[in-house]
Amino acid sequence: MDYCISDIHGHYGLFCRLLEKIKFGDGDKLYVLGDIIDKGPDSIRLAKLLFSMKNARCIAGNHEYDFLKYYRALMKETEDYAWVMKELREYFSDGELLDWDTVNEFDFLPFHVETDTFIGVHAGIPVTDGKLIPVSRASAEELVYDRRFKETELLPQGGKCVIYGHTPVRALTGRDEILLYSRKNCNPGSTDITDYCKIHLDTGVYLSGVLGCLCLNDCKASYVRE
Repeated sequence: MDYCISDIHGHYGLFCRLLEKIKFGDGDKLYVLGDIIDKGPDSIRLAKLLFSMKNARCIAGNHEYDFLKYYRALMKETEDYAWVMKELREYFSDGELLDWDTVNEFDFLPFHVETDTFIGVHAGIPVTDGKLIPVSRASAEELVYDRRFKETELLPQGGKCVIYGHTPVRALTGRDEILLYSRKNCNPGSTDITDYCKIHLDTGVYLSGVLGCLCLNDCKASYVRE
């Protein structure tokens, strides 16, 4: 089975419980749509786990993007790499676990993932005249920072389903549940991902204590709670 999740924000324990709940195994695949780090207690522990999982594909969110901007600014200041690592470790509550291999993993994260049925981004894709622009034409800043794509009236009908996070769903619905937007003339309860124009994943774990993921094979959500 294939699954999608976003905005785990360092909640390592909840994430592991979620994997147990869905019985995630070697034959499954997980897409992680950014914001692995910050806000929760175990950013680097979580990142190391995800980067070690051969069946997990991660992209950058705004928190990874901000960390990388900080990292690159430090590297411009000095060639004292020991000092740079010291500063980077202070960025995280569990920064003592950070090493150069993990920094490099962050540095090479892509900003979107695309399959035959969906496009995964952290925040959104610009829309022109009701249609998605090609994701390859969107800037990194648009893909990780956009706050417009979440708006309920923005329902692009052309192109693949877009899956994203970035803003807790509770800001729109008052509920901590994954939000699926059906295409026109499609059944709202469909189990086919192509019947949805966009899917909003962020359950606001750092606010709600709820972490959810979506099974892409049947469009069913699973949740764990603190």
